[in-house]
Amino acid sequence: MKPYSEILQNIQTFHELGETIQAANYVVEQYGIKHPNFKGFELREKAKADYILMTTEGTFGEQQIIRIPENTFEFEFILMLNLIAHEMVHVTQKVIGAFVEDRNEREWQAYYEILFHKMYPQIPDVPKHQKLFFANKANDYYSKMGENSILQTKYAAQKIEVENLVASLN
Repeated sequence: MKPYSEILQNIQTFHELGETIQAANYVVEQYGIKHPNFKGFELREKAKADYILMTTEGTFGEQQIIRIPENTFEFEFILMLNLIAHEMVHVTQKVIGAFVEDRNEREWQAYYEILFHKMYPQIPDVPKHQKLFFANKANDYYSKMGENSILQTKYAAQKIEVENLVASLN
């Protein structure tokens, strides 16, 4: 992997040229997070600073598209990198033989990845305030799994990790 400063400079160049998809492809290659079930990036409407939407789209069992805002790289790079990694988790969840059908479980896994980088340890951490935001999102999806449900039981140990992380950040 290239040095962080060089990656950032290349991303800035792609951004200035309006080559958002090329920048995103460069990111997944540089950080080694491209999955065989990933078909490619497509653009969506511009994001606002308070609402950045990325989605993974496609039928379970088929290659997935990640739709990103056309202005993705106007925002903090490490945050965008983590959001792309979050979506790449969703790509892996839609592979034949590894389906994660429950939406709450999919989101829990993807937010847990942003917090702890188990699948993608090469991804840098987001700042403290963003970690707290993502921990709250993870906890929301954990709650939606249903009180004492099979899914909550399955992720009980990870839930404790998230609680400990939140406590350490506060």
